[in-house]
Amino acid sequence: LLAEYLGRSRGALATPEDVTVCTSVTDGVRRLCHALRAEGITAVGCEEPGWTRLRDVIRAAGLDPVPVRTDGGGLRVADLAGHGGLRAVLTSPAHQFPLGSVLAPERRAALLQWARQVDGVVLEDDYDAEFRYDRRPVAALQGMDPSRVVLFKSLSKILSPALGIGWIVAPPRWTRHLHRSDQTATQPPTLDQLAFATLLESGAYDRHLRACRKRYRDRRDALVRALVEELPGAPVSGIAAGLHLILRLPAEVDTAAVVRAAGARSLRIADLAAYHATEDHADHGLVLGYGNLADGMVDEAVGHLRAAIEAGSR
Repeated sequence: LLAEYLGRSRGALATPEDVTVCTSVTDGVRRLCHALRAEGITAVGCEEPGWTRLRDVIRAAGLDPVPVRTDGGGLRVADLAGHGGLRAVLTSPAHQFPLGSVLAPERRAALLQWARQVDGVVLEDDYDAEFRYDRRPVAALQGMDPSRVVLFKSLSKILSPALGIGWIVAPPRWTRHLHRSDQTATQPPTLDQLAFATLLESGAYDRHLRACRKRYRDRRDALVRALVEELPGAPVSGIAAGLHLILRLPAEVDTAAVVRAAGARSLRIADLAAYHATEDHADHGLVLGYGNLADGMVDEAVGHLRAAIEAGSR
């Protein structure tokens, strides 16, 4: 059922035997990293900037997370040639976190070509691909070469992180290793899995997704309008997708001070610099999540944000 749904909704090529259920994307990446290590792979390329938690998971599994730069076209695939011996890379091609870019078509093809040349594997984090508001989401990279791509997904952004259901879609080589080496791994409760299966089979899951897309699209539009009105000197970047956007700030603004001032106003935001593994970057801005922002609180939140930025500019 899940394999069929992934083929229909994400363009994935998978049989039920290719799908391994896990509790989250971090859990799935942890499991695969242990399999990679057992096969002699010692490092994983990671988007720079990228989700810090996955870098930590890779490191905890005994592998070296190698920063690979990203830009407006997603992962800079050409940079992989500068990392000799690298055979695995983690990427979020449908909607890069945190920059909000999409992996360009020519880079998608180049990434798969790189994986074939080095006998490597691409770890695809498909964390929020369903939430694209200006067009249909790009298909999963896994569908272009299921022999070289491992797809990770969970229900945390769509239903709830508390549900604890995710999955790994992997080629037989890695699936066999996952099943053989991780038989004691924690599994989502059977009742929760059955409930999710019922949602898929009945069409309720698709209806829920359509409702979520409209709600988040409207919220994002309202947030962008408010930011343009209140902070015209701070441009917004990132495609119309997902549950976050980037607010670029002038270089003279102390982003760390802005984050602290916002926290004092009960507004939780993140410094874009916090997602970098290196200090050699020019990114200067804030990551604004709107998934948990009440629709009626958008204008008030932006007012608090403006006050925090003013405090950070002194």
